[in-house]
Amino acid sequence: MKSEVNPLEVENLTFAYDGRTVLRRVSLQLMPGEVLGLIGPNGAGKSTLLRLAAGFFRPNAGTVRLFGRPPTQWPPRELARQVALVPQGAYVPPTFTVWESVLLGRTPYLGFLGVPREADRAAARRALEWVGMADLSERLMGELSGGERQRVLLARALAQEPRCLLLDEPTTHLDIHHQVAILSLIRRMALEHGIAVLVVLHDLNLAATFADRLALLVDGTLVALGDPREVLRPERLTAVYGNAVAVFPRPDNGGRPAILPRVA
Repeated sequence: MKSEVNPLEVENLTFAYDGRTVLRRVSLQLMPGEVLGLIGPNGAGKSTLLRLAAGFFRPNAGTVRLFGRPPTQWPPRELARQVALVPQGAYVPPTFTVWESVLLGRTPYLGFLGVPREADRAAARRALEWVGMADLSERLMGELSGGERQRVLLARALAQEPRCLLLDEPTTHLDIHHQVAILSLIRRMALEHGIAVLVVLHDLNLAATFADRLALLVDGTLVALGDPREVLRPERLTAVYGNAVAVFPRPDNGGRPAILPRVA
């Protein structure tokens, strides 16, 4: 899918909370069909940047534009059709079924009476199938494991049919099989449907494998942005994370880097 403007543009973004500066003059762009991985140590400002991008917070300085317009200039229902956010620890009532939880993603499309149409039910079914949860659609949310709940939250976001997807640690609580399955799905959605994806990841190897570009945040400052091979340099990672690492090109993945800690 082509667009005249980038799904997300952040320019000189600064944000402070309780007197502490969390982000300092951060600038980046997210293009249609791109997976941009947001990496960095704990407390670097990654989750805050995601919420600013979604319009949940207002910056102290700088600008955020979603498809060419600040979040405040979008009607809420229309913005929810364009952008979906999956935050960490999102709450879903434990008495809701998986099906009811995913169908919540269709809220921006419902009419005055709030009755789902067949198109809404079809979108929810597709999303459940994509994340491998269709067979658990009648299970209560309170009965699910942490990884299963995470997959339901992703399905709810996909049911919105957004053009921009913002994900905060979508692989939390997942085993390696489901980590790879979910990130492969996200990459496929970007490639086949032109969805722009900004995803926070802690696992540098997963980030190197699935992201087109990486943005490295350290203490609220963007210190590197670009191809994983350029961003994930051993000397940079050692300085940022405080632990010596070895970085190897993977012959099975186009030379993308693999990162291993050095142990004394």
